[in-house]
Amino acid sequence: MTQRLHLVFGGELVDPTKNAFKDVDAIHIVGMYPDYQSAYNAWKSEAQRTVDNAHMRYFIAHIHRLRDEETEASPTEELDS
Repeated sequence: MTQRLHLVFGGELVDPTKNAFKDVDAIHIVGMYPDYQSAYNAWKSEAQRTVDNAHMRYFIAHIHRLRDEETEASPTEELDS
């Protein structure tokens, strides 16, 4: 079975309409999760916890989709994105 790692992180944004963090050193790393559903549950919990702060935003990064852009992808990587 292929592992699909997901990173959940967030922090306060400079402007709630953009994705630039106010303080990169203060980014909250929630955790790394082995599947999207686990990551989604963690993201939802943090998003709900901070709902009263319009500048707080949490994200799910699909770590399994990251790859070295200098290295040519195999046909399988391209199809499995």
